[in-house]
Amino acid sequence: MNGSPDAALLDRARGCAVGAAVGDALGMPLEFKPPRPLHGLAREMGEGRLPPGSFTDDTEMALALAESLIAHRPLDPDDLARRFVAWAETNPPDIGTHTRRVLSRIARGVPWREAVSAVQAANPDSAGNGSLMRCWPVALVYWQQPDALRAASILQSDVTHPHPDCAAACVFANSLIAALLRGAAPRVAFERALASTELASDFRAVIEAAPERAREELANSGWVRHTLESAIWGLLTTSSFEEAVVQVANLGDDADTAASVTGALAGAAYGLGTIPARWRDALRGAWPVGSDTIWSAADFVRLADRLVTLESAAT
Repeated sequence: MNGSPDAALLDRARGCAVGAAVGDALGMPLEFKPPRPLHGLAREMGEGRLPPGSFTDDTEMALALAESLIAHRPLDPDDLARRFVAWAETNPPDIGTHTRRVLSRIARGVPWREAVSAVQAANPDSAGNGSLMRCWPVALVYWQQPDALRAASILQSDVTHPHPDCAAACVFANSLIAALLRGAAPRVAFERALASTELASDFRAVIEAAPERAREELANSGWVRHTLESAIWGLLTTSSFEEAVVQVANLGDDADTAASVTGALAGAAYGLGTIPARWRDALRGAWPVGSDTIWSAADFVRLADRLVTLESAAT
């Protein structure tokens, strides 16, 4: 343990949490649409399948993970699976097909390991971005414990997305966030995450090449490799939170997820104060889903403060 977080790290942690939700909300109306032209980029939170400023399943699952981490450390996958099932049973407006199949089996009483194994066996190559989109709370809790960060990143992925690429993407993203929280510049944090993450050689090649990609080369699909590629590209080809998230959200297709991952990275890089106030003010969403409790940016700030001090408070 290196001690409690200082003010600068707290600001970056808040930026990570708020940034993930803001990116989700900005990308929401652009989801499943073609890339926007550079001369017509969407820069405001518009209406889509949800009202402007609304976050989606990306953020909702991250909140379930955050609450599980607050309740249990080390992460308890049985508790996390129960929380995911409880969330799915609220009939959220968006839930990935693979995730739905896993959680529906668990809801019928199948242990989570059996449920996820059966779903994965039916489609062994399935490597969606459903665990990457929600993984950032792990980095906030274990920002100074790389071994615990790695273990929890993999375990939270395994509950729904056991493909090695999904687990590796979560480890890489959280390692990158942790390095950014500790004050590393984006390129330095990227190199540190590359050095500390075990990746299949072809996946490593995708990540290493991401900053050099041309915009039109980015597919931005629901494949975990595409999402991480877009997020890295957004972080390392821009120099502000706003530009990183705008550029990635406007790639279209799985825009909300890619922009949410980018928002977590860029928020950790630049801090809460760099997130445009108009976006922070517009952010909203019910949590738990269907309840009368409406989350705003201030709630994500409080959550970040709690997560980033959990381990230091326990010692």
